[in-house]
Amino acid sequence: MIRFDDVSYTYQTAETPAVFNLNFALEEGSFHYLTGASGAGKTTIFRMLYMDILPTAGELQIFGRNVAGLNRDDIARLRRRMGILFQDFRLLDHLTVRENVSLPLSLQRCLTKEEIKCVAEILDWVGLGEKMDQYPATLSGGEKQRAAIARAVVNRPALLVADEPTGNVDQAMGRRIMHLFNELNRHGTTILIATHDQQIIKDFPAPSLHINEGQVAVRKVA
Repeated sequence: MIRFDDVSYTYQTAETPAVFNLNFALEEGSFHYLTGASGAGKTTIFRMLYMDILPTAGELQIFGRNVAGLNRDDIARLRRRMGILFQDFRLLDHLTVRENVSLPLSLQRCLTKEEIKCVAEILDWVGLGEKMDQYPATLSGGEKQRAAIARAVVNRPALLVADEPTGNVDQAMGRRIMHLFNELNRHGTTILIATHDQQIIKDFPAPSLHINEGQVAVRKVA
């Protein structure tokens, strides 16, 4: 599904690669953590998965397509199969919480009754059912994160990539979110979660892709 073959990426302003000679795969329906110190290269990997940047060396295949041969329309179509959770949330301030969460479903058409119901259910699940008609500026940091999570999962993506999804929520909500991710995974979503939360990894065990000095090693479940 996702395959890195000797992938490297060097930023234009850098002398050395941010990541180099990456060789790993995310099989369809798999669940992995991405771990490593700050600055180790996790964000670079995420940006390549989202095709915000493309490898400067090697081959990256996403959904069986070599990203080097994709045009803008191809990238847009592949992104619609993904759920992406950024650390800075990226909610649109001029849209309500409900409208933000609905975006992956409503970019090209009006929502069906079933999709409207799904949006409401997801917002209830993350504890924002009573705030769906508010705007992001009125939300706390944790509430913004939960809204971003709801948006990332509402269309049952084929691939979910989440950057520190439990970083701004309390322990109980963090576990609730992880149960939601596990449920998605059981229904076939491939999941990659970047996290420093060792308790989450212990409570919800899965293999880890550990990045150190720009390279990845796979750590199996203990």
